[in-house]
Amino acid sequence: MKRPYEELGLVNTKEMFKKAMEGKYAIPAYNFNNMEQLQAIIGGCAESNSPVIVQVSSGARKYANQTMLYWMAKGAVEMCRKDLKSNIPICLHLDHGDTFELCKSCVDSGFSSVMIDGSHLSYEENIAVTKKVVEYAHQFDVSVEGELGVLAGIEDAVSAEKHTYTDPNQVEDFVKRTGVDSLAISIGTSHGAYKFKVKPGESVPPLRFDILDEVEKRLPGFPIVLHGSSSVLQEYVQMINQYGGKMDNAVGVPEEQLRKAAKSAVCKINIDSDGRLVVTAIIRKVFAEQPGEFDPRKYLGPAREELKKVIIEKNTNVLGSAGKA
Repeated sequence: MKRPYEELGLVNTKEMFKKAMEGKYAIPAYNFNNMEQLQAIIGGCAESNSPVIVQVSSGARKYANQTMLYWMAKGAVEMCRKDLKSNIPICLHLDHGDTFELCKSCVDSGFSSVMIDGSHLSYEENIAVTKKVVEYAHQFDVSVEGELGVLAGIEDAVSAEKHTYTDPNQVEDFVKRTGVDSLAISIGTSHGAYKFKVKPGESVPPLRFDILDEVEKRLPGFPIVLHGSSSVLQEYVQMINQYGGKMDNAVGVPEEQLRKAAKSAVCKINIDSDGRLVVTAIIRKVFAEQPGEFDPRKYLGPAREELKKVIIEKNTNVLGSAGKA
């Protein structure tokens, strides 16, 4: 059967994850909403020679328009191959798809990977919807990510008051009955820029590596995904606050914990908030220092370059994916 994503020059996650598991690193999964973010992600990953998953939430898909998104993805691949002379593997992934219909629409329109997030449903309902998506997506060789456990925090349309850690006793049954290609688990990461409530001087609570270890034992060699894994880079939080913003006590997952996770069965790490923070910080800086500036290129351009720099640094020093394409 014809695979729509191949027309865009995209790949699914199977080979990426296999190599990441063998090489003890994680594939970066960066969210984007606009052209500048996408250019920075592709440019940063091409320059650091890293495989990449570019991902959009349902909210980002509405914002960008699904038809426009198709051509943006095609353009990003063409830019990477022709202008940047890079052959890094690129996957286009739906982040937090919450219905079968949305996942089907993304498969049909060229996504090479989709996530069906049924974690807000009962266990049996989660299995049922995940299995339905898998059966459809696998006809086109599209990878499917499922989720067990609930991440706290708010990001786009995803919102939850509190964590529900993944129960390792459920993972084997869930994977066997659904046929998913990878599994997002909850071990203490969370969505958004305010991941942990900590007072000044307090350290962030460590991730539950005991749960991750147990999941690895139950599912040896199976790809695990971490959501909500921005580090909430403090220099950019401070820059936002310095130039008129208000982001008090915004903290994220320490990079050394992500490095540790990347060396385990975790082979996809999702990063969204950091990209937003970098872009916002630079735009605020330009506006404060040059209040007469009104050319979008003069503030979106520097924001794009800064984001690219951060992506190269993350690929190299946090995820270990640089040089692995």
